[in-house]
Amino acid sequence: MHAFSYGSSSTALAVPPALSLPVIESEFPRQLHPYWPRLQENTRTWLLEKRLMSADKVEEYADGLCYTDLMAGYYIGAPDEVIQAIADYSAWFFVWDDRHDRDVIHGRADAWRRLRFRLHAALDAPRDHLHHQDPLVAGFADSMVRLYSFLGENWNKRFALHFHAVIEAYDREFRNRTSGTVPTVAEYLELRRLTFAHWIWTDLLESSAGHELPAAVRLHPAFHRAALLSQEFAAWYNDLCSLPKEIAGDELHNLGISLIHHEGLTLEEAVTEVRRRVEECVEQFLVAEKDVLRLAELLADGGTVRGKETSAAVRACLGNMRNWFSSVYWFHHESGRYMVDSWDDRSTPPYVNNEAAGEK
Repeated sequence: MHAFSYGSSSTALAVPPALSLPVIESEFPRQLHPYWPRLQENTRTWLLEKRLMSADKVEEYADGLCYTDLMAGYYIGAPDEVIQAIADYSAWFFVWDDRHDRDVIHGRADAWRRLRFRLHAALDAPRDHLHHQDPLVAGFADSMVRLYSFLGENWNKRFALHFHAVIEAYDREFRNRTSGTVPTVAEYLELRRLTFAHWIWTDLLESSAGHELPAAVRLHPAFHRAALLSQEFAAWYNDLCSLPKEIAGDELHNLGISLIHHEGLTLEEAVTEVRRRVEECVEQFLVAEKDVLRLAELLADGGTVRGKETSAAVRACLGNMRNWFSSVYWFHHESGRYMVDSWDDRSTPPYVNNEAAGEK
């Protein structure tokens, strides 16, 4: 199903010049998983059932946040139950990110510590946490039971290892923010690969393709580079678009903020530098993409059934890496998550479920 740059509404978007990337609009045609309308409806219901957002917040904001649009534009070809599990997990991830932010802002170190340990525990034994009193823990456990059901034990262990690292990276962000520490550019880039969950979204490409890739393929320089570039683009474009939101919320983790604080750049210079890096990711991906296609050809040339299956899975994963560029790009101009200027309080997102976040 081909999608245009209209989001969930019928009004064409005007991308601000500072954020416009003509190469994405021309060379990365947008796709949407045909299950998307059901996906949106089902994730909305899931958020309510799991008490991750209150009914009024779901009614007013859920569709406009476009969380399901983001995933439906990425994991093309996934079976319906797989894309649904991924979409619900993605929505959970955004709610978790909001809880983390509110815990920082309100100085709730003990609450964050408890949540951190509970998520580690739920990641290793999700069925034991399906009815946890904290909706965020129970919702996470539900997501993990479903995601763990699609591929083998080795994939599950790898995913868990990657997400344990994500949780700890969020803890480092918590400590940085509570101590007022702006990471250096190098520190930030390393941390960002974890807090943006680069390898989680890459792991899920295999679930979408229905095939666990051999380590020799996943770690092949061409495949690894293409995967990294698609995620770096997403993380840095997010930084570019969310800079006003994060400055308003006293956030310290943004490539632009690190460049300003540690490299002495002005705001304008920092925006230019982040944009340069974003554009470079696109250029380098187009080169890496050709290398991965050659890898897929080599895998198929062996003539074995396994080689042909792996080749097809590599092509599916690569196609969705490409889809990530357009999906991320349009998400940032459709989602109410980044429309800071329309908020009553620029530091407090109107879609946050304050009660679930420990606020009244």
